Amino acid sequence: MTHFFNTRDTIVTEALDGLLLSRSPGQIARLDGYPSIKVICRADRDRSKVAVISGGGAGHEPSHAGFIGQGMLTAAVSGEIFASPSVDAVLAAIRAVTGAPGCLLIVKNYTGDRLNFGLAAERARAEGYRVEMVIVADDIAIPDNPRPRGVAGTLFVHKIAGYWAETGADLATVAAEAKAAAGASLSIGASLSSCSIPGQIFHERLSPGEGELGLGIHGEPGIERFTMASAAQLVETMLGRLREALPSSGPLALMLNNLGAVPPLEMSLIARQILQSWIAPRVRLLIGPAPLMTALNMNGFSISLIALDEAREAALLAPVGAPAWPGANPPGVIEVWPLVQAPSTGKAEPASAHETTERILRLVCERLIGMEAELNALDARVGDGDTGSTLATGARSVLGEIAGYPLDDPAGTASAIGRALATSMGGSSGVLLSIFFTATAGALQSGLTLAPALSAGLDRVMFYGGARPGDRTMIDALAPALAAFEEGGLAAASRAARMGAELTRAMQKARAGRSAYLAAQDLEGAPDPGAMAVAAVFDVLETV
Repeated sequence: MTHFFNTRDTIVTEALDGLLLSRSPGQIARLDGYPSIKVICRADRDRSKVAVISGGGAGHEPSHAGFIGQGMLTAAVSGEIFASPSVDAVLAAIRAVTGAPGCLLIVKNYTGDRLNFGLAAERARAEGYRVEMVIVADDIAIPDNPRPRGVAGTLFVHKIAGYWAETGADLATVAAEAKAAAGASLSIGASLSSCSIPGQIFHERLSPGEGELGLGIHGEPGIERFTMASAAQLVETMLGRLREALPSSGPLALMLNNLGAVPPLEMSLIARQILQSWIAPRVRLLIGPAPLMTALNMNGFSISLIALDEAREAALLAPVGAPAWPGANPPGVIEVWPLVQAPSTGKAEPASAHETTERILRLVCERLIGMEAELNALDARVGDGDTGSTLATGARSVLGEIAGYPLDDPAGTASAIGRALATSMGGSSGVLLSIFFTATAGALQSGLTLAPALSAGLDRVMFYGGARPGDRTMIDALAPALAAFEEGGLAAASRAARMGAELTRAMQKARAGRSAYLAAQDLEGAPDPGAMAVAAVFDVLETV
């Protein structure tokens, strides 16, 4: 799998610099010491308050540096991709942001993180700093695991600890609240792929259509594999595992985390599945769906829950200055508004007879139906070979409904034709012709006579469709025909339409429609089928 990077050795430092450049000045800063020391800090750090520091390997973005800001982390320490940061890097972060009140280290339950953060804490204490450490082990995927992993539930702890630190609480209080939050957090993940690490050969251990339940955020194997059947079934399984570890009652906060590669469309579907399940009545706050603690490009998601009390709920709701935090909000409801109906004109348009109008419509429709094969053959050279069938379908629909048209009302007749073509023809040509007749009807209703009303309809077709004369479309016949109609009547319009259609044979570049994708040699000598259809219609009109 191919990635966007320059060299494997610099990917993390360059990404961190990109984060710094993406934030407004004065928000975050980094410590000198690249590449071994990769520490991002709040630029407005307040040493009179407890500092909250977290971190771990890169590859989990926006964790951890994306959660630096007022009300969350004071500093984040990064290692290389999926590698724990060094002891020296953690110690540098402690020294940079810790004042007299001390600091709290929030560490995910991985051996490297525990040891490196732990040794840094001991060395910092020896230097006189007050340091406490909370270990997060929220992953419940593997039953009876003596060392559950720390995964996305860690962000609950970041937020709650950051809230208490921002209030000015002392280190003992911040640490106690963080430890309680860690103990109340539960998470489980599932994925349809492992993750690909930049610069390394990718080995996908899952077969097509196979997924894995309970895998880790570094791509570690999960507890079991499954054949992907439906999102509903997977969510039910994951919630069932969480249910076994949840308290039997009480409100919850739900965090829905994208592990990196799930499209937003699918994440919203998963959110719906969860929030319409048995757990929904207990969910008081929702965080996400969002990428919060990813596993590079893993095509999976995780569900995290934490039991709420009044203080914890206030902590999660408190605003923060960390842009990656999506906020916690009460789940929404599917609010449905009734469709707005078209305004009534006050009277229905009854069918009415008009011999000339009916005769014109029948002749035009019969001509288009008779040209079906001819136009399809022309379109086969420059398009997908269905122009004739599409126009014939529209013509048949008009003939089938003509008895119900208000034929003695030109505006009503044009409007009815527009509705029929929109319903029956399909594709862009059906919509364009429907626009033409609908706009013409509106112009007639406003008081324009037929010729300028038809020109108004053409204007709307060109506006919405984007084609102009010379673009090798039906406009090349229709525009000169309508201009001639206003000046010299139907005979002039018929000649102009035919001339315009014939000119499309020499046009070697189409700027609209499927012909726009063809080379000049493919178009040479072939007229545009839509323009030829327009010319045929005006030929019929001239004889009426």
